[in-house]
Amino acid sequence: MDFVKRCPECGSVNLTYDAHLGEIICNDCGLVIEEKMTDEGTDLQGKFDKDEKKGRGGAPISMQKFDKGLTTNVGEISDIYKLDPGQTRKFLRLKKWQERVSTSIERNLRLAMAELRVIASYLNLPNVVRDEAARIYNFVLQRGMVRGRSMESVIAACLYAACRSYNIPRTLDEMATASDVERKEIGRTYRFIIRKLQIKVKQSSPKDYISRFSSVLKLSPKTQNDALNVLKNAEKIELTSGRGPAGIAAAALYVAALMNDEKKTQREVADIAGITEVTIRNRYKELIERLNLQDKLKDKEPKE
Repeated sequence: MDFVKRCPECGSVNLTYDAHLGEIICNDCGLVIEEKMTDEGTDLQGKFDKDEKKGRGGAPISMQKFDKGLTTNVGEISDIYKLDPGQTRKFLRLKKWQERVSTSIERNLRLAMAELRVIASYLNLPNVVRDEAARIYNFVLQRGMVRGRSMESVIAACLYAACRSYNIPRTLDEMATASDVERKEIGRTYRFIIRKLQIKVKQSSPKDYISRFSSVLKLSPKTQNDALNVLKNAEKIELTSGRGPAGIAAAALYVAALMNDEKKTQREVADIAGITEVTIRNRYKELIERLNLQDKLKDKEPKE
């Protein structure tokens, strides 16, 4: 049996497939054999991530959804009420049973992932951090480690752990503000999670905070570079050891701002870093004394 496609007009097998137009054309007589053909290849125009495999089967799998985006749900209430009365009752009953048959883990994940998206959006965290936090929460939930703790504190701790894993610094105070959970509770839950799951996280470096703090304070690139140099010199004499990275980074920016005549108050810098003015003042004094910066800051220091 001959399975080779031929031109019905001249019998030629010299055919060309035009993927852009969706046509098969005979090169000998010019006849358009087929047109408006369906492209069954992968969809390269999708709005998914570059690394995501694109296809025509819907949105990509996401860890941020309780069902990873694979479940088909009965329509929204507003859509159901547009149907006839008989159909409306039928679909309302189906929607109710769909919610009833879901497990306690699925119900927990549904609420938790919604909370995760709210906190991550408030903190403006990238998608890769959200996926990592969702993955950690799934591990925590499957191992029964959520029991006895509030869902909000566990979600905030998972996001904090994900930020630390990807070197995207967020302070515990920022997490507390975004989640409306006490700082101590988030820190306690975070330490419990990384210990139980044996998650290896890198120690936060003061340098990680410089870019974000200087951007919010609208400081010049020169001030930012000077702050990094101050931190580099402070690390050489081990001045950063045993001190909060956000506090030492904020103090370095404050020193660099004074050196470049960019007037910022201790209150402004402290608010951005989520620390107190006392911390800024103490770190500032340590930096100028140990690094011998008195000459550079002559007549520029704030009057107390």
